[in-house]
Amino acid sequence: MCDPQIDLFFFFFFFGNSHVLGVGSGSTVVYAVERLAQRVRQEKLNIVCVPTSFQARQLILKHSLTLSDLDRHPELDVAIDGADEVDAMLTLIKGGGGCLTQEKIVAGCAKHFIVIADYRKDSKSLGQQWKKGVPIEVIPMAYVPISRSIMQRFGGEVSLRMAVSKAGPVVTDNSNFILDWKFEQAQNWKEVNFAIKMIPGVVETGLFVGMAEKVYFGMEDGTVKTRDPLII
Repeated sequence: MCDPQIDLFFFFFFFGNSHVLGVGSGSTVVYAVERLAQRVRQEKLNIVCVPTSFQARQLILKHSLTLSDLDRHPELDVAIDGADEVDAMLTLIKGGGGCLTQEKIVAGCAKHFIVIADYRKDSKSLGQQWKKGVPIEVIPMAYVPISRSIMQRFGGEVSLRMAVSKAGPVVTDNSNFILDWKFEQAQNWKEVNFAIKMIPGVVETGLFVGMAEKVYFGMEDGTVKTRDPLII
């Protein structure tokens, strides 16, 4: 991730010195928080950070930034996060790291939701780059009927995400399971997101529809490409 990309983001949003910032999860955000910490020290900025996961919380503490939560700051000025894939409409797939529910909550509380990603996450349509499917957080006792319901209605394949360094399934920060739905074709993602969320036992989906305001893509040559939602 290149510094020009991060600096462009901070120039665009942090024109004052007092903001409440939602901090996303994943490898991309690590660079953003590092740069944020530099700016806070150099410019004496008053930034309060609300994390989307345990990982984000530790990152905030590591860089000696001010940690808060939605109890104390239920309205955020801006939330920044990465994405597993971004399509032409700025519909996102998120949740490869398993933090989708808290990421969506924090993004939903922000006046602006901005995505920072590298060029490999850029797609014309979902599924073009990200092949692991749509993550869905579910209540553990319901993962089998939820899987059956999704496949019967939308096709494709649903699998329970298994842990790598421990026996058994991945367990989220909310003590739930993650299903990964590998869809077969493009969908009306707004309708699909709503329909899946209505299945009893579904906590949240990794489909972020109509939420991202702008995406900053770090290109292979170190330049930055920005994208606004496509208006049709």
